[in-house]
Amino acid sequence: MAHVGVPRGTARKRRSVALLATGVLTIPVLAGCSSGGGGPVAVAVPQDIAPAPRDRVTEGSTLTWAIDAMPATLNAFQADADSATTRITGALLPSLFPMNARGEPQLDPDYLESAKVIEREPKQIVLYKLNQQAVWSDGREIGAPDFVAQWRALSGKDSAFWTARNAGYERIEKIERGKDDLQVRVTFSKPYADWRALFSPLYPKEVTGSPGTFNDGARATLKNTAGPFRLRGVSKDKGTVTLDRNPRWWGDEAKLESLVFRAVKPEDRAEALTGGTVHVADIDPATADRIARAARYGGGNGQPPAHGPGAGITPAAALRSWALAHGSDEEAAETAQAARARTRKAVAAYAAEQKSLDGFAVRKSLEPAYTQLALNGESGPLSDDRVRRAVARALDRQELADTVLKPLGLPARPPGSHLALAGQPAYKDGSGALGEQDTKEAHALLADAGWTLGGAVQKPKDTKAGSEADKAGAEKKKAGAEKTDKATEDKKKEKEGAETVEDKKKEAEENDKASRDEGMYVVGDEKPGDRPAARTGADADKVTAQDERPGGAAGAYAPAGTAAPAPASVKGRLGKDGKPLTLRFVLPSGPGSQSLRSVGDKIVEMLDAIGVGTVVTKVADDSYFKDHVASGDYDLALYSWPATAYPATDGRPIFAKPEPATDGSLLVEQNYTRVGSDHIDQLFDRAVSELDANASRDLLKQADARIWAAAGSIPLYQRPQLVAVDKKLANVGAFGFATPRYEDIGFTGRQAAGPPVNRKK
Repeated sequence: MAHVGVPRGTARKRRSVALLATGVLTIPVLAGCSSGGGGPVAVAVPQDIAPAPRDRVTEGSTLTWAIDAMPATLNAFQADADSATTRITGALLPSLFPMNARGEPQLDPDYLESAKVIEREPKQIVLYKLNQQAVWSDGREIGAPDFVAQWRALSGKDSAFWTARNAGYERIEKIERGKDDLQVRVTFSKPYADWRALFSPLYPKEVTGSPGTFNDGARATLKNTAGPFRLRGVSKDKGTVTLDRNPRWWGDEAKLESLVFRAVKPEDRAEALTGGTVHVADIDPATADRIARAARYGGGNGQPPAHGPGAGITPAAALRSWALAHGSDEEAAETAQAARARTRKAVAAYAAEQKSLDGFAVRKSLEPAYTQLALNGESGPLSDDRVRRAVARALDRQELADTVLKPLGLPARPPGSHLALAGQPAYKDGSGALGEQDTKEAHALLADAGWTLGGAVQKPKDTKAGSEADKAGAEKKKAGAEKTDKATEDKKKEKEGAETVEDKKKEAEENDKASRDEGMYVVGDEKPGDRPAARTGADADKVTAQDERPGGAAGAYAPAGTAAPAPASVKGRLGKDGKPLTLRFVLPSGPGSQSLRSVGDKIVEMLDAIGVGTVVTKVADDSYFKDHVASGDYDLALYSWPATAYPATDGRPIFAKPEPATDGSLLVEQNYTRVGSDHIDQLFDRAVSELDANASRDLLKQADARIWAAAGSIPLYQRPQLVAVDKKLANVGAFGFATPRYEDIGFTGRQAAGPPVNRKK
């Protein structure tokens, strides 16, 4: 997974939001969506972790967990923190409000006795009461000095701290101890609804107390921790980070003696599983299918597995091969014997793999993240909101979700929100602000924007100056012709006069037919390409259906009476001013990105059906995001955003209106579609300052409706989460929204302490 941050030395007043890898699509989906006008409540797909009570989990043993790569840093607040950083620090450091299975922040009693807003006026004050047993691994109690040091490091006031996460901390005015260091009073200069997001993870003051220790001291090691595990060592040569039980941990003792995180590339996960070098690994659909086959056929019994090498050989072919191998033709026999030996070897290897994989189960859920189609609105055709809406209205989001999720046996329902996922309290389906798939409306929106059949060959109309010049030139040419060729013209005049009426009539009929074929239209007194007048006054802030069409938002439909310029199946390309409507679609080319490319292929077909052309460019995974999405070098792209318990804070930088920089470039924060509005920003600002949870959620739902109507980001499906887990393990797998409880993870059967058994031996 790749995480989006900012370069060192820059302080951004926001939380960084992880951008999930577009390559490995082993991720989860929604069970259901609520409609914008009520209906059934959306529910999340439950987690799949083989739950077991602690008394059934064996004491001791070592578990090895695959991560994508060695962590670049163990400081989760730095720009290059990644998914490995998050996974490892989750077992080592305090998280005051971890997420539960519904995607809500929930107080962790191991660290807090209580935490609540005790004053709202004149200023918001939050009082934390810490668990009296909570101590760092060096024996010092967790207290107010740790809160103060972390606030100062992350407030953004001191640029010497290299941090990428500041939102919320810059609103803190002061932090004071209560009657002792176990009581922490945090006073805010401005109200902050997402205050529970702060101080998670919490680092000891030894890390956050100075720029030197913050920037470099916690990158490769953490000497002082406060979780069920402590850091034993980091080996870059072996590609491992090893944790063992924290002897000073005051909560439930960890069931595992040690926990090893091993760097294994996604494409190498199947080999790592069959080789017995990992117990837990996120996997792709192909590996999940291999594990399912192993379970289905029992790992092989000396016979060629049903889907293995030689499975497709017919009895007749097998008999012929045997005959050749034992025939009198020595050369043919030698060739046949070698081929049969290779097949036997392949069958044996495949059977061994199946036997190894039979020891694993695939845990499935929906990851708290959604994949979107991003439409770059900075320039080109997609800078016109009508074209973006037309592209969105051409998409069958249900079909795209089915493409990824149905083969995995997961429920496929397109997400209805950019800011929350099904099951979370802030979720509401706001997609009606844009409208569902509708080819006719897509055609009409494109026609309203001036893109018509035949437009790719029609030249722009002459400007007034150009027309006058052409007229003068034509008159001059005509005068010269009349002077030099008057006699010839006089002879032709009589004959041509007789044909004039008939020719003009024929020409008019042909022009009328061409106009109909090219999708030209007239709406009232409007000219082709005219747009409805902008609304003003009280109507300007409404997100309601235009022309009383149910479920839509202003601008989601073409003007009333607009005729679709072409039938549902368009054979030609739309164009305008002599240019075809063609969009650059950038996709990753890596082996783990096959699902994304399959979705991309279907999107290309859907756009082709409305006359929109695409040029697909496949690029290396490591350059896909940095060199194309983040830099704006694309028209269409697929990438994912995670869900969060704090959408008012984490959603704003993703959808904030880009602002021009002094050098003429755009400051986009994390809004890589470059589509935004002042009103969306205002709704986020109000939501993050609203301490009433219901009122804050209502503001976020309004913001989401406007994000849908702007059509810069079109959520397609919640990502599937597929995790291969040793069948003897409990309380680990596809966690969904929930934060893992590392102390409860362990084996339910006897497992020798130490590294995984190498099953190849």
